[in-house]
Amino acid sequence: MAETTESTQATESTEATATTETTAHAPTGHEATIDAYVRFWNAASPDEGERLAATAFSDGIRYHALIGTLSGPAELAAFRDEFTREVGPAVFRPRAEAQILSDRARLRWELEAGGRQPFATGTDVLVFGRDGRIDSVSAFLDQAPEGFTPQAHP
Repeated sequence: MAETTESTQATESTEATATTETTAHAPTGHEATIDAYVRFWNAASPDEGERLAATAFSDGIRYHALIGTLSGPAELAAFRDEFTREVGPAVFRPRAEAQILSDRARLRWELEAGGRQPFATGTDVLVFGRDGRIDSVSAFLDQAPEGFTPQAHP
């Protein structure tokens, strides 16, 4: 009987560990929003981009970058689409796990485009609204694309 109890405890412990590990990797709350944000920039179709924008961005999203300020999910989608038309396929990915502090997050990223890796690197500061979606993004370039001049982008 003692052996059965020890075996049962070991099995329960293993199951609890497996459950914890699985749960720890599933994005929730702000992590899920950040995941949708990254996937938005990599959307393969306008429909996918629209769905991800609705998940990631509030209707009043403001995106502040050297190229200017964009307002609303539609302007961000247009910017993404114009970029890929000009440069070709692009892959936006985190360089490290996002750091979340209350209603803000810092996301360090890299962009592969035009056959260059990295094409650019940067840091986005995301501000989350009460509903958990992103209200504001401040995008900083850590390494600008070769030949980039912000003045060329009104």
